Amino acid sequence: MSAYTKAEDWCVFIGGITYRVEKPLSWDVGVKNSGLVVTVPKGRIFDVSIPRGLRWLFDPHDPHYLKAAALHDEMLDRNWARTTSGAEFHEALKADGVALWRRLSMWLAVSLFKYR
Repeated sequence: MSAYTKAEDWCVFIGGITYRVEKPLSWDVGVKNSGLVVTVPKGRIFDVSIPRGLRWLFDPHDPHYLKAAALHDEMLDRNWARTTSGAEFHEALKADGVALWRRLSMWLAVSLFKYR
């Protein structure tokens, strides 16, 4: 499993489902210390795109989802493949202790549906 580096107190709520990165957030792609790191830079705006009808089940403000959402948005904006971004999103949720059924549901959503 991969891991975040120095991920505490890293973002602030802006409004709605939108957040801003206050401290860079780094993720080791693949496995910890792989040498391939994606860093979400300070100032990056991201959202937690959970359809309104599912927000009773998946709270977009759950701190367990925020890092994965920021990472996923950053990877997509850097033109990483949707499948790769989705896989790292899943691993990031796992690193934050999200239950398997939630991870799989969220992974399917980001892999199959395009919200932008």
